Amino acid sequence: MSTAQFLSVHPSELKFPFELRKQSSCTVQLTNKTNDYVAFKVKTTNPKKYCVRPNSGIISPGSSSSFIVTMQAWEEAPPSMQCKDKFLLQSVIAPNGATKKDTSPELFSKADGKVVEEFRLRVVYILANPPSPVPEGSEEDSSPMANHVEGGNQNAASFDGLTGSLEEPKEKPASAEVWSMVSRLTDEKASAIEQNQELRQELEMLRKETGKSNIGGSYILLVVLIGLLGFLVSYLIN
Repeated sequence: MSTAQFLSVHPSELKFPFELRKQSSCTVQLTNKTNDYVAFKVKTTNPKKYCVRPNSGIISPGSSSSFIVTMQAWEEAPPSMQCKDKFLLQSVIAPNGATKKDTSPELFSKADGKVVEEFRLRVVYILANPPSPVPEGSEEDSSPMANHVEGGNQNAASFDGLTGSLEEPKEKPASAEVWSMVSRLTDEKASAIEQNQELRQELEMLRKETGKSNIGGSYILLVVLIGLLGFLVSYLIN
């Protein structure tokens, strides 16, 4: 808790749970330490990113009030999760019985020696789902394989805190070289089958044309051709 002359401020910095594509809010409580009415006003260096409700008000003596700061959703994480945005809380003694409608710009003017107290609050981002600590395990769990698995789980948890939802990586398609080889082998197989059919037709014609006198020689030639053909087909298929 930070203590000022007019108001005590808690917390002293704005801590926002950070998660992509989701709004985040932080509440600041103010307590009037004086016996007077105190007016407060909140300003920021980046009004487009934050919404403050209420951004001004009156706190009666000895009582407390609060305001809520809402941070707009981020589409991507900031570099190193660092934020340079800041907030300025101004407070000043107000007339007795003052209300919120009396918090005009003139009330916070430093003219005529009026004391306007200023308190600066910095912005801090906190991961909404930080990675869990890795428990100590047995010697088996500390093996290279176990360490690799635990590291993967920790990184996944870390990517869950930052991204809300990520699609699982899709399986990579086969490379062009693999597809080219498959296509070439398919063509060679079809060509071998076609040559096989042509050889069978030629052998059938040869069998019909040869006479009974040279059946033995033709039979040997037929066996040799069939053997060569079978070897060729087996080589191309495998």
